[in-house]
Amino acid sequence: MTLTQLRYLVAIADSGLNITLAAERVHATQPGLSKQLKQLEDELGFQLFVRKGRSLDAIAPAGERVLEHARRILAEAANIRSYAANERGEYSGRLLLATTHTQARYVLPPVIAAIRREFPRVDVDLQAASDAEVLQQLHDGADVALISTAGATPSGGLPVPLYRWRRVLLVPLSHPLAGLQRAPTLAELARHPLISYESSTRGDSSMRRAFAAAGVEPQIAMTARDANLIKTYVRAGLGAGLLAEMAVGPREDDDLRILEAPAEIPECITWAVIPRGRVLRDYALALLHGVAPQLDRRDLRRVIEGNLDADWPHPPSWRELSQAITI
Repeated sequence: MTLTQLRYLVAIADSGLNITLAAERVHATQPGLSKQLKQLEDELGFQLFVRKGRSLDAIAPAGERVLEHARRILAEAANIRSYAANERGEYSGRLLLATTHTQARYVLPPVIAAIRREFPRVDVDLQAASDAEVLQQLHDGADVALISTAGATPSGGLPVPLYRWRRVLLVPLSHPLAGLQRAPTLAELARHPLISYESSTRGDSSMRRAFAAAGVEPQIAMTARDANLIKTYVRAGLGAGLLAEMAVGPREDDDLRILEAPAEIPECITWAVIPRGRVLRDYALALLHGVAPQLDRRDLRRVIEGNLDADWPHPPSWRELSQAITI
């Protein structure tokens, strides 16, 4: 068997058993892919897929076991290539980064610009998605995921804390809360329609838990993935916007009033999540250091490779970090 055959096998499984789509993904012809699959099954002595006519209907139980091993073999082959490229000082390739819209729009631009200056032959593939989708993209092959949580450590890989941030309120200048010289209480905020991220609709949302603990129910007027959309609907008068502090600034939002959010709404941490066992290229480590300068690249590599226990520095606040990122 060959690595090519194993790569084709995984592509078929990840394409929903669609041979045409799998062939497109691996830049092969459909007959060529089918031929390699048949050769692999002939060598193994059993079928990897259940067939219905000429179509693949399901992955056979034995095929599931082979797939598990094939994914590990392909991952280790990729690790060998990454390790060799780092040793050669070969700084070309593609960095696949999965993250949320807020990180992509407000945090990463200066960091990615610096990566492109340091590694001009590296292409950055930035995939912005909702919180729920980011870790799935990591599972599907992203090199690094950036995701935020309020207290809980994300699963799905090796979590590395980058920085802490709070939420703020954004209201029109004519809004009843605009005249406050302090953060509103949760009871005060509950009297007004609220616009927030789509994660606010989940029952385990930290925002909803804060309101529930105070014995009040928020009026969620609408939700959106993108902070710019939240701002648009705040300007349209649909309610008060509750969003990440990274997404607001006095220059771009000087037509709106920025207020601290109620203290009971907990602080969030932005994490990098890295696939366990993955050998990261030097430019991926440079990106993580760019977002979180308190991280030592060498220690980060040693932890990822399993040669050092994770003992990360306390993540700075966004206000502390933003100066370092934008310089």
